[in-house]
Amino acid sequence: MANSNKTFDRRKQRVRTQLRKVAGERPRLSVFRSSKHIYAQVIDDLSGETVASASSLEKDMRGNLKTGADKTAAEAVGKLIAERAVAAGVSEVVFDRGGYIFHGRVKALADGAREGGLKF
Repeated sequence: MANSNKTFDRRKQRVRTQLRKVAGERPRLSVFRSSKHIYAQVIDDLSGETVASASSLEKDMRGNLKTGADKTAAEAVGKLIAERAVAAGVSEVVFDRGGYIFHGRVKALADGAREGGLKF
C-alpha cells in the first residue's frame, strides 16, 4: 500500500511541476477525489490563498444529489466552483488533476467547470 501511495505522490508532483511551467499568473483549479465525495479549489499560488472552493459535501449539494461519488455530482461541483470563481474575478485557470487520470469524475468536473464559464 505504501508503494502505491508513493507512486501517486510522485505522479502528483510531476503534474504540479509541469503546471508551474505553463501557469504564468493564472490560479490553478485543484481536484481531490475520495471514494464518497469530490472536492475542488481555485488556488492562487502567488499569494498562497484559496480563491474559491466547492465540494459534494455541502448541504445544498447533498439534497440535490443521490451520491457524492458519481459523474453527476462531479459535474455539479464543477459548475459550482466555476460560478464561485467567476464571482471572485477569476476567469482563466490551469487544471490540476493531481495524480488522477483525466477520466470519469475528474473529467466530468472539468467539463462542468468549462460549462460554468472557466477557461483552461
